[in-house]
Amino acid sequence: MKKTLWGTRPRRGYLDDALAILSEWDQTGEQVTRVLLLNEAQHALLTERIKVIADCLCLSPDIRRASGETTIRISPCESEILTDREVTLAARIEDAYRSLHDVG
Repeated sequence: MKKTLWGTRPRRGYLDDALAILSEWDQTGEQVTRVLLLNEAQHALLTERIKVIADCLCLSPDIRRASGETTIRISPCESEILTDREVTLAARIEDAYRSLHDVG
């Protein structure tokens, strides 16, 4: 399991626990990535929801669409380490994605 850093010290607390729950997200270095199979309408809806959530958290994830897949990358913007804001954004995106499937 990758240790999440908080400040300059390793932190194995709640951020690691939260990342462990987000098992569908891949962590590479200090970014997390999720690839979703969505149709055009679902992609548009999810992108709008992500924008609202990301704006509230003052973050800007990278969202790309190619070959029927939506790839979302969240990287730290103010520091070199993942913080609770990035992990919160990933969790909220996961909730929004799941709600797409509950509705349709």
